[in-house]
Amino acid sequence: MSPKKRRNVPGMPKKSKKEKRGELAVINSDLRDDAIQKGMRDAWQRKDSFSNGNVRLDCAPFPHCQITNFLQSESFVESLQTELLQLHFNSKSNDLYKFQQSDDLRERREHHISQIRSVVFGEFRLWLSEVLQVDLEATVDISCAKYDNTDVLLCHDDELEGRRVAFILYLVPPWEVKDGGTLDLFSTDEGSMHRTGQASQEHCQPVSVVKSLLPRWNSLVFFEVSPVSFHQVAEVLAEGKSRLSLSGWFHGQSLPRPQRYTEPPVPRHTHILRDESLIFEWVNEMYLDPCYQAQVQQEFEDSSEICLPNFLQEDKIRQVRSELQSSEIQWQRRGPPNKRCYGCADMQTVPSCVKECWELLSSEPFFILLSNLTGLGLHFLAQCDDDDESENGKSETENGDGEVKGETENGEGGSSSTTETSSADKKAKGPPTCVGELRCWAQGDYTLLHDSVKREYALDLQLHVGCAGWKAEFGGFTSYIAHDEDEELLTVYPEDNCLALVYRDKDTLKFIKHINNSSSANLSAQNTTAFYDFSFNYYE
Repeated sequence: MSPKKRRNVPGMPKKSKKEKRGELAVINSDLRDDAIQKGMRDAWQRKDSFSNGNVRLDCAPFPHCQITNFLQSESFVESLQTELLQLHFNSKSNDLYKFQQSDDLRERREHHISQIRSVVFGEFRLWLSEVLQVDLEATVDISCAKYDNTDVLLCHDDELEGRRVAFILYLVPPWEVKDGGTLDLFSTDEGSMHRTGQASQEHCQPVSVVKSLLPRWNSLVFFEVSPVSFHQVAEVLAEGKSRLSLSGWFHGQSLPRPQRYTEPPVPRHTHILRDESLIFEWVNEMYLDPCYQAQVQQEFEDSSEICLPNFLQEDKIRQVRSELQSSEIQWQRRGPPNKRCYGCADMQTVPSCVKECWELLSSEPFFILLSNLTGLGLHFLAQCDDDDESENGKSETENGDGEVKGETENGEGGSSSTTETSSADKKAKGPPTCVGELRCWAQGDYTLLHDSVKREYALDLQLHVGCAGWKAEFGGFTSYIAHDEDEELLTVYPEDNCLALVYRDKDTLKFIKHINNSSSANLSAQNTTAFYDFSFNYYE
């Protein structure tokens, strides 16, 4: 919308051009006070706290500072808010966040936006360089963000080449803790960064929120971007008002980063020995019919995914659903929060029926069933596509005695070494394996994409329990995307007693979308605060 066509925000008096020109962005005079500058500079170097007037510096869990009444002119701040609310905002959503963001503000010509840009990256940048004793570049990096009800920005450290100091200027209406949207700062597991940039311990992974900063009108927060500057914007719970802010980064030489921590792989196991009667006791008889299995396999081979509703027999799923809400089960929180946040059952504490369901999904008969449903080679008794192709091509590559001929199908010279190599590869892979979890999903839970995951072929299984009536807007769905792309390939929504199977290749990643506050009514209606899933990965 062009400036001429913009309308005034309701309730805001229209100002003349002369009045607008008279409004200037001027930072709080406290920042020009020599004693305050010296006090902040000394405290920053010592990694100590400092408070004087409108300025409060704290170094726990990492160096950050709050400046209240950042701009002296109240009318300027109000006019700036009016201009920002007239911008076009783009909805942004991925594994890490959901909010609205304006286009880049570097080139905007509106009076108040250009004024604040000049002041922040001019006078304030120079002041900050002096206080922090860091050479900050004049690079302009700023945008406007608007968080409404259920919007969130999950745990991250802001580290990107060139970013040295992050800042947020809040332009919010009266805001309370119950409105959510706090800026949460995380502690880290093993030490902090020294001024040299060397980590006192090796992991530097976030653990928990130890400080929450409430957004306040005309207040500015800045913090040093480092390998331990983990923070988040908590989910906004307020209705009818927006968490509006200007945010960006001052660029300079990045702090040295220790080698990125890689989590040890989760141990896998082969199938467990159980009698095939277990399958007949638990699985809907429809999925045990060979003709129906062939139909499912064809559909799976066409799309690499399928959802099988009413998978477990009704009496079994009812019992599992009841036992999962038992107080006997000990749920351990899975982290770190820059990768995941959910409850994981200690399998030593689960009731008998839940344990039996777990054993079903790990059992040899179930490996065979999965092979029949998908066509994958998860058991030597199940014939997979590779075996079919080998048998079909036998007459062209082997003679009646099974010896390999001297020519391949395309007429080029060949030898038995190709077949021997293929056999060696299969032998090197070892027997099919799996790894699984029983997970509890409540408001605030999620998983994030991260680069420490080994990318490989796998069959993903999810069996959801206790999520009747679940809606997409609640979050909690599994999203599959292509590596290094934003394109969403597939979404698996929670559906009670539905077995979801997805074959994932090396270039496919997945995450579970943050479960927001709008899910609480649905869960309360079922007298629970969470739903559950059995999550397994199977490897050929």
